[in-house]
Amino acid sequence: MISRSERLANYVILTAFAAFALFPILTILLAALGPDDSAGPARQGFSVAGLHMGNFAAAWEIGRFGTYLRSSLAVSLFVVVVSVVLSIMSGYAFGTMRFRGQSVLFYLFLLGIMMPSEAIAVPLYFDLRTLGMIDTFWSVALPQVALSVAFGTFWMRAYFRASSRAIVEAARIDGASVWRILWQVLVPPARPAIVTLTVLVFMWTWNEFLIPLIMVTDESLRTAPLGLAFFQGQYTSGFTLLAAGSVIVATPVVIFYLFLQRHFIRGLLQGAVRE
Repeated sequence: MISRSERLANYVILTAFAAFALFPILTILLAALGPDDSAGPARQGFSVAGLHMGNFAAAWEIGRFGTYLRSSLAVSLFVVVVSVVLSIMSGYAFGTMRFRGQSVLFYLFLLGIMMPSEAIAVPLYFDLRTLGMIDTFWSVALPQVALSVAFGTFWMRAYFRASSRAIVEAARIDGASVWRILWQVLVPPARPAIVTLTVLVFMWTWNEFLIPLIMVTDESLRTAPLGLAFFQGQYTSGFTLLAAGSVIVATPVVIFYLFLQRHFIRGLLQGAVRE
């Protein structure tokens, strides 16, 4: 039994950590709702109870965040769908099958996890330039697919290795093929793990800055974080509109996480499907 003093101490510590985590978020949000502090003529915008909601409209228009958000959404959806499907298949192969060279190939995937994008960005740029893919959608999306599949394979392999062998053997006895075992037997119970992987890949892809910065110069291909950096340097000298732009860029990730948070937490805490 946990004593009352221990429980109180736990709440105090958790409250302190929550305040430490929420303070920067509240600071940015309050700054985005404050009066415009940028140089130049004051902009007219509507306000509610002293909160300047028009800052978001001004940042959206000046920073052209509509284009950047569409680009980020297209890249993120492509990377998430392709990465999750490939990760499920490769994780199934490494987790349930035995074949020659399995350990070597898996260590190569682990190398992909350990290798930071900063280490491969420059060589990757020259490779893609040779292929004529610089300044295209593919130069932004494909490298992120490769980075995400490395982690996704490790994640799904751990799940499939811990899954119930009895279910797999029963499906084989019933004559189910390898593909049917994967998609109809193992994937449905793995939904929390897959949703967790989906949320992580979406967050990483949406927040990626270095690869779009190096690979594209076309404004229509800039992602939201990259557009926010250009917005800071070119369009505004004040903090208010920059804070409003930051809130705009972060909102899709927050909404996506809140929508799937229950499955995300279950995927992190869920053990294997055991007998």
